[in-house]
Amino acid sequence: MSLSLLTRTSAVLCALALANCATNPVTGNPNFVTMSESQEVSTGRSEDQKVREQYGTYDDPVLQRYVNDIGQRLAKASHRSSLQYQFLVLDSPQVNAFALPGGYIYITRGILAYLNSEAELAAVLGHEIGHVTARHSVQQLSAATAANIGASVLQIFVPQIRNSAGDALISTLGGALLSGYGREHELEADRLGAEYLARTGYDPQAMIKVVGVLKDQEQFDAEMAKAEGREARAYHGLFASHPDNDTRLQEVVREAAKFKSAENRVNREPFMRSMDHMIFSDSPAQGFVRSNSFYHPNLGLTLNFPAGWRIQNNAQNVAAASPEQNALIDLRSAGRAEGSPGDVLRKLLKLGAGSTVTPQTLGGLQAAVTEATLSGKPTRIAVVFLGSSAYTIGVQAKDAAAYSQHKAVMDAAMNSFHAMTAQERALAKPLRLRVITAKAGQTFAALARTSPLGRFAENHLRVINGLYPSGEPVAGQSLKIVE
Repeated sequence: MSLSLLTRTSAVLCALALANCATNPVTGNPNFVTMSESQEVSTGRSEDQKVREQYGTYDDPVLQRYVNDIGQRLAKASHRSSLQYQFLVLDSPQVNAFALPGGYIYITRGILAYLNSEAELAAVLGHEIGHVTARHSVQQLSAATAANIGASVLQIFVPQIRNSAGDALISTLGGALLSGYGREHELEADRLGAEYLARTGYDPQAMIKVVGVLKDQEQFDAEMAKAEGREARAYHGLFASHPDNDTRLQEVVREAAKFKSAENRVNREPFMRSMDHMIFSDSPAQGFVRSNSFYHPNLGLTLNFPAGWRIQNNAQNVAAASPEQNALIDLRSAGRAEGSPGDVLRKLLKLGAGSTVTPQTLGGLQAAVTEATLSGKPTRIAVVFLGSSAYTIGVQAKDAAAYSQHKAVMDAAMNSFHAMTAQERALAKPLRLRVITAKAGQTFAALARTSPLGRFAENHLRVINGLYPSGEPVAGQSLKIVE
């Protein structure tokens, strides 16, 4: 939808529902909205707790303070400086940042790992502040309300935590409204973010640099996906609408020149110091994937997946797909270990009294197993007790032939579930970023030989240092590695 059409649509809506129109604090134009500023702040506050529960807060007070200080400096230069902004680093390896109504702004440690200066961090935060100051989230929520779409706030603004039911609802009732901010909103957030950068003494060109960094990260993931025979992951929402060599982005960033001060800060070294020792990839709270094994030291469990299967560690589960994408293994929590494993299994699947549930031992632990056909697919599900907690291990295949093909390795994975040993606990340490000073003649190929990042380590190191696809370290340069 073009900006002019959006403006005309807003005008029509305002004519029909004048009480619901408000002046946009950035443009001065009327917007169709269904909430006041106090309601906006209240919505953000209530959803903030859900975000914290879903992702977790990264436990590093120094880093949290550093990010918050930069965010607050930018917010004071914004069009809505009276809002009480909150900036939070989330304990997530996802590459993303997002804002909720009312000034609640989040950035993941996953995206921080790919940035290389304070100016780039400020660009990400400034972009999200732009969404807040222009009330983009309020407009999205108002559009959803007007369309009578019953999606939650987090389903609209944080695609990673949509469930299948929510996706179906959005797809059926108006996906175009809820697919994230549109091109015009993203460009407006860029323009505002660049202005806030300039007003606070940062180089507004950092906005363009960040887009390039994230495009490189996207391209690198596509490179890995091709080598692994899988589909590339859907690109994170941040700046996703920007094409390569985006001339309109360059235009809106150039507009910020009139706000520039003499400082023009980049501040690479303070940012790099803040990255030293930050957890990279999975955290202890999420468990770790090492080779084909999953370790969760906080829960004290281990499960070995089949070699060559693609493992994905999510907030709610850890799952592995076969190379042919025709079979799946899924591990997740089933609540408290109450009664027997069979009781929990029957309750979980709503099994009738006549259903066959077989008591079993998995890894020396009390368990129960049943076989079923779910959504037309052959399935085997176990509930196993470990301490005071219950867990489900499910294996499923596309059809009977695929189930037969993978049965042996799926059974082996299910039977590998066990309490972590002392030796496994010693191995289950998080990967961390370390910041070193590059030596003369040092190369990413040499650094990759001792890296735990695997066969793609060389280019992975290039990406996190902003030197993808072919750059090399310069002597004396601060450099991020992973240990």
